[in-house]
Amino acid sequence: MADVIVIGSGVSGLTTAVRLAETGRKVVIWTAQPPHRTTSAAAGAIWGPYLVEPWDRVLEWSRQSLIEFRKLAEDPRTGVRMTTGIEASRRPMAEPPWASLVPNMERWGDLPNGFVDGFRYTVPVIDMPVYLSYLHQRLVTAGGTIEIRPVHTLEEAPVAEAVVNCSGLGAKELVPDHDLRPIRGEIVIIKNPGIDEFFSEDTGLSAELCCIYPHGSTAVLGGTAEDNDLGGGRNANRARSIVARCAAVIPAIADAQVIDHRVGFRPTRPSVRVQETAVSAGARLIHNYGHGGAGVTLSWGCAEAVSRIIDDPN
Repeated sequence: MADVIVIGSGVSGLTTAVRLAETGRKVVIWTAQPPHRTTSAAAGAIWGPYLVEPWDRVLEWSRQSLIEFRKLAEDPRTGVRMTTGIEASRRPMAEPPWASLVPNMERWGDLPNGFVDGFRYTVPVIDMPVYLSYLHQRLVTAGGTIEIRPVHTLEEAPVAEAVVNCSGLGAKELVPDHDLRPIRGEIVIIKNPGIDEFFSEDTGLSAELCCIYPHGSTAVLGGTAEDNDLGGGRNANRARSIVARCAAVIPAIADAQVIDHRVGFRPTRPSVRVQETAVSAGARLIHNYGHGGAGVTLSWGCAEAVSRIIDDPN
């Protein structure tokens, strides 16, 4: 019998399971999809709190995750790299509200054409397929397991000390939580034409993003953020638009070979939910979902918060 059942194998579920398993608990993940088929596998991904609340908790969760990612970046097998780059804007921009967590941030004037303001700094950039595989192996090493076992009601899993709901967008029906909505995202993976710094445009609330994240031999181009859109699979026109936007910043991208094209749905709600409730059979139920586009950024901080909840019998 498991001590803890974690529902969901995306980055939040895997990270939470690793954190709990490494404290000596017997942890099992129940999931409808293996990690490489979750929305997390389609993430960019770069560390940075992105349109999530409540801000005081988000800032602390982000800080804790940043500490962990800096350690992980020392091992190339994790897929995590500390990468320097630029966030730029076509209008004057304020310093990001999380700037205090990034000590080398500076306002930057050497910007691509059309941009008038920006900051240069160093943060983790994460190759998600590699990173999810790393987390999976780390879970196995700690004695945890993953079972492909779709969960239809939370009452299915009251046989453990605790159940941790990391079902992401699935929580909309599973809880149910009608505050959840999908924000559809697409990215394009190219053969890296020599890019070694990230680039991100501050596009505000636009559905059309422009970001470039190098991962050694490949680079991720993004993207889209289409609110409340469950519009299915890959869209070739959107992919061409993503490449064109990024090529306007770095022209070499225009001729780069396209390797892959991924789609995911960010599980978004007015605030991240990390909270204990109870199911009818009396088991402890801890929710950890609703991270929107900041699931990676918050992953270790939220996993630590879940662990503390479980450690507190009250």
